[in-house]
Amino acid sequence: MRKEIIVRLARSFEESGFVHEGIEVWMARDLQALLGYSKWDNFLTVVDRAKIACASSGQEIDDHFADVGKMVPVGSGAEREIPDIILTRYACYLIAQNGDPRKE
Repeated sequence: MRKEIIVRLARSFEESGFVHEGIEVWMARDLQALLGYSKWDNFLTVVDRAKIACASSGQEIDDHFADVGKMVPVGSGAEREIPDIILTRYACYLIAQNGDPRKE
């Protein structure tokens, strides 16, 4: 069963990435769902730990974590902007390494 979970998660991860300005990236809110976090605030705690790990490894945080806004529907055809983060593959790796070990 463990191998099936890993294969499913890896496939979902690869499918959620896209190329932005020539760089392969992922959106933090998509990664949040893939890693099983239901609350954005809880996920941001993990992102903050990953940013610390990024800096500790000698990398520039801004090269791997870019804050952006994302428009989402709120009803009646209206939209509002919510915060999101564009992540490199390395940032995703750091987030996975610094996440809750009880999650799949």
